[in-house]
Amino acid sequence: MLLKVLAVTLYVTCRQDTGAAAHYILFMRSPDQLLHPTPAGLYCPVGDFYIDPVRAVDRAVITHGHADHARAGHGAVLATPETINIMAARYGEDFTVRRQPTELGEVVSINGVDVSLAPAGHVLGSAQAVVEHRGLRMVCTGDYKRRQDPTCTPFEPVPCHVFISEATFALPVFRHPDDRDEIRKLLHSLTTFPDRAHLVGVYALGKAQRVISLIREAGYHDTIYIHGALKSLCDLYEDHGISLGKLEPATLEKGVAKEEQAKFAGKIVMGPPSAFRDKWARRFPDPITVFCSGWMRIRQRAKQSGVELPIILSDHADWDELTQTVRDVNPQELWVTHGREDALCRWAELDGYKARPLRLVGYDEDS
Repeated sequence: MLLKVLAVTLYVTCRQDTGAAAHYILFMRSPDQLLHPTPAGLYCPVGDFYIDPVRAVDRAVITHGHADHARAGHGAVLATPETINIMAARYGEDFTVRRQPTELGEVVSINGVDVSLAPAGHVLGSAQAVVEHRGLRMVCTGDYKRRQDPTCTPFEPVPCHVFISEATFALPVFRHPDDRDEIRKLLHSLTTFPDRAHLVGVYALGKAQRVISLIREAGYHDTIYIHGALKSLCDLYEDHGISLGKLEPATLEKGVAKEEQAKFAGKIVMGPPSAFRDKWARRFPDPITVFCSGWMRIRQRAKQSGVELPIILSDHADWDELTQTVRDVNPQELWVTHGREDALCRWAELDGYKARPLRLVGYDEDS
């Protein structure tokens, strides 16, 4: 018992610069007893709920609407109202037995554990899950970014004892350029090649709407043509007050006259990456293939994908943003998940943080 008292005294004395340290060390449970990884996802045994589970569970807290984080079939779902609406649009109105829409900053008690949501800046409705119990606060970011984005609420750092961060682009090579400079590359290509359609590959949730908004912000107000797979979520964004300008279906039937094809010359045509491997993409006049992704930083990846104009634009934090966020939050421990976990853990250890990789499986690069 005396050794335990001495250990607590030493820890608190050594970390007097962080006011929350005493609460952290005196908490009767280890952080793993409040949240820990399981095959189904990050689990809170005290509250009996999961965060972004990869399989159907009784109770889920969902950080955002991408398919690798938000799945149908849970007994109950707690998420922002926007994420609830996104899940309903993607999976149908019966995607869960019970919905629990929760506003940002609202605190909900689940079996004695306080759960709240803080902005993540990833896509519309995205949130960090803030879990608190007996003086211990743990924050799970889900996916996040620090860039200004006209289509969602910006990320807010939440001080905590244990910070659980994504690591999609957690390598020093990933330093995203200015978003607006990348959009200017696309618009410059339009004026340089007025006879060619520009087929822009974007993910249906978040990336499509963000790219459209940045294009509008840059002063392009012509019609943007969209693949049918983008329509429902673009409509949903409009319903939430995010204006995307004039959008029309990018429809070309097989064997149409050249006059009909010509209307797409010098125009922006947007679709999901899967559509670019389909006959749909080959019906447009001499198309330039464009893809918007943080992965376009890797030239070989763009070349292998047949991308003629790579646009480096990501909805995830880059290396500098990831490391700065850890410093902004200043946690006692950093847990790292779904991405380049080892690199961020090593950086954190060298910077004086205790860090561990979670090795969670079932999360994709984008969905």
